[in-house]
Amino acid sequence: MNTTASRQTGRLRLGLLLFLACLFQTGCSLLPEPKADPTRYYVLTGPVASEPAHPGQGALVLGLKSVQVASYLNGKAMIVRNAPNEIAYQDFARWAEPLDVGVGRLVAERLAASEKIKRVYPQPFPFDVERDYDVRIEVLRCEGARKADGTTVASFACMVEVTQAKPGGSVVLRKVFSAPETPWNGQDFSALARQLSGALDALIADVISALPARDLR
Repeated sequence: MNTTASRQTGRLRLGLLLFLACLFQTGCSLLPEPKADPTRYYVLTGPVASEPAHPGQGALVLGLKSVQVASYLNGKAMIVRNAPNEIAYQDFARWAEPLDVGVGRLVAERLAASEKIKRVYPQPFPFDVERDYDVRIEVLRCEGARKADGTTVASFACMVEVTQAKPGGSVVLRKVFSAPETPWNGQDFSALARQLSGALDALIADVISALPARDLR
């Protein structure tokens, strides 16, 4: 190897050593800095309830059937409806639990807090417990929605049915419940979750008001 080539090799080695020293001594890195995960998770919640009342004889025992949701609501991503036939799944705003589970949990909690109700049993029902009424809920909408004028609202609707818990039992309540749309700023998904929770509270109030004070069978 001639002198010129030897010098060039020496310079390359020195440059490599200096580069490695920079990596280890000053924290230099060829990799990009990791970014924090922007995803946020939300749950349906209700106002803090008092201890459920347990009046004596005559208190109602309810069965809460498994909550059904429209198929487009099956995922955990929260939804903003941009047009009647266009929805946008939110990558960074997600439900912390499946929507049917969250709705069922909140409905059971709020029903159990009523003075009319002694106990709420979720499906599958115990064989050795007699129920007075069964409640069925199918969620049709549970989302944010953008109106034609550009404003955004919280939108909730469901089918609710309450029947006597016996073969051929009469229907106490059957209706499509549409909560009044409430203004939402289109960005605060924590606020959207609270507003949808409020819509569920209004639904539960309808169910409770439809129940008689005691079992009439």
